[in-house]
Parts: sequence; C-alpha cells; structure tokens
Amino acid sequence: MTGPGTGTEVEGLLRSLAPRVLGAVVRRYGHFDTAEDAVQEALVAAATRWPDDGVPDNPRAWLITVAARRLTDLLRAEQARRRREDAVARWALPDEWTAPPADQPAAPADDTLILLFMCCHPALSPTSQIALTLRAVGGLTTAEIARAFLVPEATMTRRITRAKRTIGASGLPFGPPPAEQRAERLSAVLHVLYLIFNEGYASTGGPGLYRVELSAEAIRLTRIVHRLLPDDGEVTGLLALMLLTDARRPARTGPDGALIPMAEQDRGRWDAAAIAEGVALISAALPRGAPGPYQLQAAIAAIHDEAPSAAATDWPQIVALYELLLRISDNPVVRLNHAVAAGMARGRANGLDLLDKLSADERIAEDHRLHAVRAHLLEMAGEHVAARASYEAAARRATGLAQRRYLHTRAARLTEGGS
Repeated sequence: MTGPGTGTEVEGLLRSLAPRVLGAVVRRYGHFDTAEDAVQEALVAAATRWPDDGVPDNPRAWLITVAARRLTDLLRAEQARRRREDAVARWALPDEWTAPPADQPAAPADDTLILLFMCCHPALSPTSQIALTLRAVGGLTTAEIARAFLVPEATMTRRITRAKRTIGASGLPFGPPPAEQRAERLSAVLHVLYLIFNEGYASTGGPGLYRVELSAEAIRLTRIVHRLLPDDGEVTGLLALMLLTDARRPARTGPDGALIPMAEQDRGRWDAAAIAEGVALISAALPRGAPGPYQLQAAIAAIHDEAPSAAATDWPQIVALYELLLRISDNPVVRLNHAVAAGMARGRANGLDLLDKLSADERIAEDHRLHAVRAHLLEMAGEHVAARASYEAAARRATGLAQRRYLHTRAARLTEGGS
C-alpha cells in the first residue's frame, strides 16, 4: 500500500484504469451492462478510500476484486428478483476469480479498444455512443456527463441505461469485431471521439465557449487508440487534428470570456508543444499513403498553426487541401470551410458565390455558421450593411451564448461605424 494520494492524482489514476478494469471484468464474466455498474461502484469506492487509506500496490487488481464481488451481488439480486434461485450456482463467480492475485498479468492491451468498439455499436445513436464511451471508457460519472451536456442527471442515467441494455441484448461477444467490420467500426469510434472533442472545443450550449474536460478527455482517449494502432493514418490524423486545434484554445477568449477569431488571436499564447507534436504526427502520417479526412483536416490545421501571422497564412494550399477533402468527404461543413478559404485566396466574390450555392443545401441553410461566414466575407469586402444583417441572422441561429455575444458585438461595431 502506497501513501495517500491527492484527490486529483487518484482521479487521474482511476480514469486511466477504468477501461482496463471493465475490459477485464467483461472479458472474464460477460454481462456488459451489469459489469459496468459493478465497475462504477468499485471506482466510487476507490475514489472514497484511496485518498485517505493510500493507493494499493496493485490498484487494478484491487478494482477487479471489488468489481467482481459487486458483480456477484448484482447478479444474485437479479436472479432473486426473477425467482430463479436455481441459477445462482451457474451465475456465481469462481472463488479463485473473486480476488485476483496481485501478480496476475495485465489484461491484453486492446481491451480498451474492444470497449470502444462495443460502446460505438451501430445499433446505438451517436448521442448514446458518446455517453456510453465517456462512462465506460472515460471513467466519467453519470453526473459529470450530464453536466457536460447540460441535461438532468436522471435523463443521462436513462440514456446510458438504455445503451447498456442495447449492448447486452445484442449478444455482442467481448472481442474485436470481425475483420470485415473492423474498418467501419473503427471509423465509428473515431467519429465519436471527434464529436466529443468538438463539443468540448466549441460548445453548442451553455454560457462558455468550450468545455475543457470534454476536449481533454477526447484527446486522452484518442491517445490510447493511437498507442494501440500507431500505424493507422486516420487515428494519427485525428490525434494531430485535436492537438493542433486545441493548441489555440488559450488565445480564443479574452479576459471577459469573449470569443476572439483566429485572425485576431495572440499567436504567442498558442501551445507551442502541442503544435510541435501535432505537426510531427501529421508529417509522419501523410507519406504513408492516400490520406483520409482526418489527415487532411490536420494538415490544414498545421498550416494555420505554423503561419507566423494571419496575413502570412498559405490560403492557396489550404484551398487545395479542402478540394482534396471534398473528393472523399463532401459535406456542407467542408464546403463552408472551403468557401472561407476560397474567399481568402481567390477574392471575396469567389467565396460569396460558393456560399450562395451552399445556401440551397437544407442541411446547413439555417446553421449560424453559414451566415457568420457570409458576414465575415461581406465585411472584408466593405459591404457593411449586408454584413451587419448577416451577423444578426447568425446570432439569431447560434445556440451557444459565447457565439451569440460575439456575433452581436460584430454587428454592433458595424452599426457604430455609421455604415
């Protein structure tokens, strides 16, 4: 037993152990939904006791022991409720498994990846995939996840419970997906991690612009996947994209919390270490073969981050990368970003023309970002009256308070200018 640790140290340790413990328990005993509840109770017990009693010499074995015993209790209670006492012997855990020896070998390294595959099962909605991933793999409590997504804890509890029941009812074995499904399922895992990061970096609700705990958790989980699949170009690309994007966070808001656009940010406040790591990752990944969408987005982010100033940004190269991205991932958000780059590289009229065409796409026609981009290009073109109207239209559609404040401020500046 080591000495008592701080709450922060214990929390970090438990977050890192959570997927390994759950993977070991599910691999050994099955019952994903009940096992996940048991592991959560073991984590709560550790979080309560370890700061005072000290961290066990083998914390993973301690957690498995507690979770296995709790799993036994939960299964027996379930059997009793169903009046199936005769099944207790079949469901009971072998005695030698209820207290794993401290020198028991660690679970296979890919248990975390298998859990990610399970949590991102195609039968679940994206919202449920995110919630279950944060709880089962990220080790966050239901209350923490509910706070992050601004919903009542009871709502999040129901969402996670339904997701676990869906996984249990699917009969999905604990193991990697079949070879023919691996690429598709890995794509789903990366998409979920991408969504978690985006919600943390640009919050769609609440008073703040970002939620550091979500973006940090997305980066942590993506690092785990990258360690397990270091040669996968898209995994590397996603990690690089997150690092290169998150590196700008310190300069994204002013002292009052107001949003600062990239062109006006103090680049000296950007995280140089994160930029260097992200550039190194994407530089290593790109030569391996045809790049995927995350690699291309990371390459674009690297160009922005390496530019010494907004004026020195290599917009023609960014346009070329977006045009490559459109060939493999043609969606309205990519087209919107392409319009921005085209407006910067080829003239505001070109960008506005692309926006006019994009506005016919109902998937983004009412998105505040389309109106904000139009306002920005109109302002740069000197058309301040039209720009003000577009800023106001964008503000009406924005869901985040920080974004609305920024857009109203831009509109007000144009009004005060007398244009």
